[in-house]
Amino acid sequence: MIDQQRLWDHEAAQSYDTPGQGVFAPEVLEPAVRTLARLADGGSAVEFAIGTGRVGIALHEAGVGVRGIELSRAMLERLREKIGPEELPVVEGSMTTALAGIGHTLVYLVFNTISNLLTQEEQVQCFRNAARHLAPGGRFVVELWVPQLRALAPGHGGTVEASEDGYLLVDTIDIHSQRLTSHHIRFDPRVDGSREARIGRTPHRYIWPSELDLMGQLAGFELEHRWADWAGAEFTAESPSHVSVYRLLRDPAAER
Repeated sequence: MIDQQRLWDHEAAQSYDTPGQGVFAPEVLEPAVRTLARLADGGSAVEFAIGTGRVGIALHEAGVGVRGIELSRAMLERLREKIGPEELPVVEGSMTTALAGIGHTLVYLVFNTISNLLTQEEQVQCFRNAARHLAPGGRFVVELWVPQLRALAPGHGGTVEASEDGYLLVDTIDIHSQRLTSHHIRFDPRVDGSREARIGRTPHRYIWPSELDLMGQLAGFELEHRWADWAGAEFTAESPSHVSVYRLLRDPAAER
């Protein structure tokens, strides 16, 4: 059993924010916010796993009423340093079960976070919980990477995903269980031959796009769009990630 509070602790919360860089860079964040604001279609939105508020705060500032759900107390504390609960309410809990109101027009889950749920059952429950939050016709948006199993060399169980000054990202993959563990290795690039390095590991369960679509069908959704990025580029067999937009077909209240 993974201790999520320990995994997403204060160190993770503080290091996640990189203003103006990485996932906080304007060219990354602004297209996501514009697209989500359009998909909200004048209604309110719920962000599953809102974290430190990277997207939620920006969407709130764009004029969309946003609520959040967050499991990590450390991430929530960091968010509260930036915005108060009267402006952006957040429910502490799991995105598989916690409820942040009903009748919303948009629920969204960004930056591969659905893969933090480590079983297929939990991932299906995440879709069902999204449906609980939505009015009929509402949308659930999932941003997720495509498993790059073609990069695995024969006889090897891992890939090097990043190699930069002071940082290596190595993913190890168990194809049988669809489990992937990211190993984040940070070191001082100025010291040749140093034995000192810091290693952090994050576990995931990867999901194929077709499997994700089936999860949506089980919860009453149909796939409306699949793009290669937030700007709406065409998704192809070579795309490393996707933004998938699901539309709710039936009223979940009728099944309760």
